[in-house]
Amino acid sequence: MNLEYLSKEISYVLRHNPQQYGLVLDEQGWVSVDALISSLNRQGRFKSLSISDIEKMIRVSEKKRHEVCDGKIRALYGHSTKEKIKREPIKPPDVLYHGTTQRFVQSILAVGLISKSRQYVHLAEDINTATNVGKRRDDNPVVLKINAKQAWNDGAKFYLGNENIWLADGVPPIYIGILSNDKQA
Repeated sequence: MNLEYLSKEISYVLRHNPQQYGLVLDEQGWVSVDALISSLNRQGRFKSLSISDIEKMIRVSEKKRHEVCDGKIRALYGHSTKEKIKREPIKPPDVLYHGTTQRFVQSILAVGLISKSRQYVHLAEDINTATNVGKRRDDNPVVLKINAKQAWNDGAKFYLGNENIWLADGVPPIYIGILSNDKQA
């Protein structure tokens, strides 16, 4: 079984279009693993998918995108569904990072980071991850430094996506700076 393809398919279902698969996410984005497996098997793309396949997919994935608990599964971040996934605010590290294309920098510095088509803004704990995210759309991305500690102290909400990705409702421009090129990885 192609676990990368499985991960992408499950991400699509849980992040963007559970209705297409006859699934309904709860307020925290969970759905029954059995219901997901049945739906994917019915779609014909994964004829003999099992819970062990899903557990292996999560275990071997470089990016922790999903979690399974008590017979349920959810995507940890990246949702674009109409119903916002509810999360508990958690105090973030003092500094977080965001990788972006050069063409968006001036706009971000003017209006801040906004979620656009996703439910939350994605931030990284380290420069390397932010750089790699930025490289998806720009060979020479800009890494922004987010003063998360001050933003949190001033009332901004942050949420844990996984061990390296943080989420925010938005980040006002006052907390955003450009990381100097000599510090970028």
